[in-house]
Amino acid sequence: MSNTPNQKLKQLYLMKILMEQTDVDHPMSVKDLIDQLRRYGVTAERKSLYSDIERLTDFGIDVESQKTSTVGYYVGDRQFELAELKLMVDAVQSSRFIPVKKSAELIKKIAALGSVHQAKQLNRQVFVDGQPKTINESVFYNVDAIHAAINNQKKISFKYFDYNAKKRRVYRKDGELYIQTPVALCWKDDSYYLIAYSAKHDGFAHYRVDRMSNASVLDEPRDNIGKDRFDVAEYTKRIFGMYNGELIHATLSFDPSLVNVVFDRFGRDVHITEEENGWVRFSADVSASPVFLGWLLQFGKKAKILAPDSLINSMKTLISDAAKNY
Repeated sequence: MSNTPNQKLKQLYLMKILMEQTDVDHPMSVKDLIDQLRRYGVTAERKSLYSDIERLTDFGIDVESQKTSTVGYYVGDRQFELAELKLMVDAVQSSRFIPVKKSAELIKKIAALGSVHQAKQLNRQVFVDGQPKTINESVFYNVDAIHAAINNQKKISFKYFDYNAKKRRVYRKDGELYIQTPVALCWKDDSYYLIAYSAKHDGFAHYRVDRMSNASVLDEPRDNIGKDRFDVAEYTKRIFGMYNGELIHATLSFDPSLVNVVFDRFGRDVHITEEENGWVRFSADVSASPVFLGWLLQFGKKAKILAPDSLINSMKTLISDAAKNY
C-alpha cells in the first residue's frame, strides 16, 4: 500500500472524480477510475475500489453501473437535474439585476453542480429582449445589508443616485445619507426594490437597489411601524406598475386574442364575460396613471375602456398630448 499523503483520502478523491467527470452518458470503467486516482497520487486495486464505491453508495451518493463492453460507473441522481441547472443558468443570464461579471461567476458555480460534460451544455446564450444588465457591481452587498438590517431589526443608511447621459452617478440630496427603516425587498419588473419607512417624513418609500451605494447596517434600532399600518402586498399593488395612484373601478373590453394578456395582468380569478362580437368584458381596480394608460394603449384597437368616463377622458387627454409631439 502506498504511503503518499493523499492515500488516506482515496474515497474522497474517488467521490470527486465520480461527481465531476461522470454522468449517465459518460460512465467510467474501474481502470479509468484507477488512472484518475493516480493523478492525485492515490493508488488503488480493483477489489478495494469496488468496496469504496459501495461505501459511497451507503453514504448517499447515487453511484450507478452501466454494462457495455465493460462495466462503467457514474453518478445518477444528483442534487439538481441537468434541466434544473439549465433553468438556473437561464434565469441568471437573463436577469438584468445581476451584473455581467457576477452572472459569469454564478453560472460557473452552477455548472460545477453537474459533471464537466454537463457543464458544456450550460454554456448557453439566452436572448433577453435587448434589456441591459445593471452596471452597479455593489447590488449583492446592498441586498445582503438590507436583509441583515431587517433580520436584526436595525436601520440602514445608504446613498441614492441616478445616472446621467455620460453614465456617471448623480447622487440625490447632494450625496447625503438616507437613514431608513427597511421593511421589505420587492422584486418587480426584473429589478429589486427596497421598501423602507422614513420617520423624518412619516411615510413609506421605495428605492431601486441597483441605484444604492454605501449601504450599511446601523446600530440604531428600527422604527416601530405597527403591524396594522403596512401591508407589503397592498403597497406593491398600489405603487408599482399600473396601480400607481388612486384606484378606480373600471370596466374594460379586450379582443379575444388578448385573453392570456388579461389573465397575466389581472390574474386568473378575474371574472370575464363574452360579448356578442366575441370580445371579453371584465371589471377591475385600475388607476388613471400614465403607466396603466400606456400599457392599455399598446393594444391599439384591440382594447377599450368602457367606464368610468373619467378614465376614458384621461385616455383621450394622453393620446391628444402625445399627438402634439408629432
